[in-house]
Amino acid sequence: MSREIYEVKRERFHLTDRNLYLLEGTWPKGYEAEAVLDGKKVAVEAKPQEYVSAMDRFQDMQMTSGMRIQIQVTLPAHLERYKKLTIYSTDGSSRQKWFSVSAGQLQRKQGKPQYYLEEAAVDRKAGTCRLRGWAVYQKPLSIYLEDENKKRLAVQVQRTKRPDVQAQHREAQVEDNTGFYVEFPCGNNPYIYLIFDGKSAKTIRKIHLKPSRLMEEKLVKYYHKGTRYLKMHGAGALLQKVVRKATNQEPGPIPYEKWLPKHVPTPGQLEMQRKTQFEYSPKISVVVPLYKTPEKYLKQMIDSLKGQTYENWELCLSDGSGSGSPLKNMLEACQKEDGRIKICSHDMPMQISENTNAAIQMAEGELIAFADHDDVLTPDALFECVRALNRRDDISVLYSDEDKMTMDGNKFFQPHFKPDFNIDLLCTVNYICHLFVVRKEIIEQVGMLRKEFDGAQDYDFIFRCVEYAGREKIYHIPKVLYHWRCHEDSTAENPESKKYAFEAGKNAILAHYDRIGVKARVENGEYLGLYRTHYLREYDPLISIIIPNKDHIDDLERCIRAIEEKSSYRNYEYIIVENNSTEQTTFSYYQKLEKENPKAHVVYWEGMFNYSAINNFGISHAKGDYLLLLNNDTEIINSDCLEELLGYCMRSDVGAVGARLYYEDETIQHAGVVIGFGGIAGHCFVQQKRGESGYCHRIICAQDYSAVTAACMMVKREAYDAAGGLSEELEVAFNDIDFCLKLQKEGYLIVYNPYAELYHYESKSRGLDDTPEKVARFAKEIETFEKRWPEILKNGDPYYNPNLTLESQDFSLRRNG
Repeated sequence: MSREIYEVKRERFHLTDRNLYLLEGTWPKGYEAEAVLDGKKVAVEAKPQEYVSAMDRFQDMQMTSGMRIQIQVTLPAHLERYKKLTIYSTDGSSRQKWFSVSAGQLQRKQGKPQYYLEEAAVDRKAGTCRLRGWAVYQKPLSIYLEDENKKRLAVQVQRTKRPDVQAQHREAQVEDNTGFYVEFPCGNNPYIYLIFDGKSAKTIRKIHLKPSRLMEEKLVKYYHKGTRYLKMHGAGALLQKVVRKATNQEPGPIPYEKWLPKHVPTPGQLEMQRKTQFEYSPKISVVVPLYKTPEKYLKQMIDSLKGQTYENWELCLSDGSGSGSPLKNMLEACQKEDGRIKICSHDMPMQISENTNAAIQMAEGELIAFADHDDVLTPDALFECVRALNRRDDISVLYSDEDKMTMDGNKFFQPHFKPDFNIDLLCTVNYICHLFVVRKEIIEQVGMLRKEFDGAQDYDFIFRCVEYAGREKIYHIPKVLYHWRCHEDSTAENPESKKYAFEAGKNAILAHYDRIGVKARVENGEYLGLYRTHYLREYDPLISIIIPNKDHIDDLERCIRAIEEKSSYRNYEYIIVENNSTEQTTFSYYQKLEKENPKAHVVYWEGMFNYSAINNFGISHAKGDYLLLLNNDTEIINSDCLEELLGYCMRSDVGAVGARLYYEDETIQHAGVVIGFGGIAGHCFVQQKRGESGYCHRIICAQDYSAVTAACMMVKREAYDAAGGLSEELEVAFNDIDFCLKLQKEGYLIVYNPYAELYHYESKSRGLDDTPEKVARFAKEIETFEKRWPEILKNGDPYYNPNLTLESQDFSLRRNG
């Protein structure tokens, strides 16, 4: 067997029986376990591991001949009399050493609080230390810190819920908040003590606060781990393990400063652009409001227009600095040098909206482009706009990707690679921003900028333009065409400097809802510049919650109990689709559930497992106008979870709504789906820690996606009917993705709402796709999906930027794009 695969991942003592030693890890299929203590066999029991964390499952994707195992060793009393425990895997004719540990090490852990330190980091610049991990014991546990003099530190240790830890320690009723997090000033302490106090027993961990000592501890840990592996499996196996780790490790994200030079037009390409003759060559009027702009910045902006490879443009500058403007002489000189530059000055200082409107009034072009007075356009910016217009003559609005640049203009950073038009993302944040280009005829219809929205006047204006144009005529150019200069008072760099702007942004969203006839309340999001919409409904429609189930009544009971105890929305019914359960306790539970809960109805599916058919069958028994497809291994977190899903789903343009799902280890399981991840489709931001906001805050932004997972998906019944339900040809894989694409084909939007939050404790019912039959079925379903949706697989997901990688789900830059 290939030894480097099979190893211990976790080891601990049973919480209530101090003589039971438990180990989890990877194990060769078909082998039995043998435990030896100083040459004498001791009782050992091996069984498949019941709980597998998200991280472990991800790492095991390539494992073929192995399995996850849990081993229980019964140790004798008085461990001080022994020296060493060794565990072997044996097939009867030979045995291989799997794990060994000294009796002294076991003795030090026995009967003590157990913990795992996931993070110990020192931020030297901030002067703080951060500790994160989990701890369990059979009794309530206190966690606190002491300095080197054993004096208790006055810092608050936050306790967090860790369902994954509870799942690993099911033998005892451990506390809900087994996780811990603490951040504190390091001061001059060379080290501190982390105390896990269970009253009857205590565990103490010494934490060094000097970065050099932390690194030394890590190196020592890796040394001991490597040495143990060397002794267990030999030099060859250790070398193979190191090589495997090195080759399997994904390269880190490519920095933007290295990516950018490879993705800008070369001098030769720019020269070819200058020589290009377009069939349609409209004049583009670039409108810029000025206000006492520093001349060096204004010059760079003007030079960026003069350097455009597309030359049919005019620059309309409105100087709102008032009488005695410091820009007067410079502007007059610029106008003399280039006749395409137009200037209007004003005796009185002007606010941003009226100043911009004055520039628009000078414009003679068919298209109006907007720029700020201290920003810079890339040389190909206008060329790319006109090229798009020649490819599609129905375009009314264009926008591009953008980045930020330092004050000196020498460094570019924080690129914003945007999706194609995404109305729900726009209602969460003004993601369109720059470069924004619109046909002048649209402005004539919707009006110019409105001063009552100053601070977010562009946000309000963009809403009115896209409303009039319609989403089919809005075009996104997936290239950085605009550099946004950042300085201390810019909302790009310091949001606190313009709080009034964010209040205006809230009003711009409300005005949009008023115009389209949607009743809603808008509040600030988790960060300034982000917004959260609460939809106001006139009635509470019936929601039919469809939950397939095969045995696993503990999961089902937890799922239902969470809704019953937490949900503030009450008008719902349960349709439990019984799917070939075999345990009598399952059917007894059904009888009890229906008797005690009038909202619950069990219907019986008698066919083979087919996720699509099972859900379609359940829906055929549903009475609600809104259908919530829900896995039995989920648990709602927030009380307004159903209301959050319903709010979006009741909109006429929305077909389905998905939620933010977490694995039991508090990492992201689902935050939307991108077509192309993993070759077909995959979830966004998988395994990122709870609390992180992701690329451009996308984890915490309500937005449209091509698909969401049916582990928790609310669907409008009329949309479900229009799409023809779930495709039963896709029995297991991609049926929810296919269904969402069918909904889009019918004209509906698919929305991800991060404010509907649930735990998803992984799918246990079906098992892994590890048999030849399951592998063959999976390949067939891939083929079916590819045949149905070749266009999106070829052209890319419109809600994902082609400059971002498909190799990982973190929205990092594409290396070969």
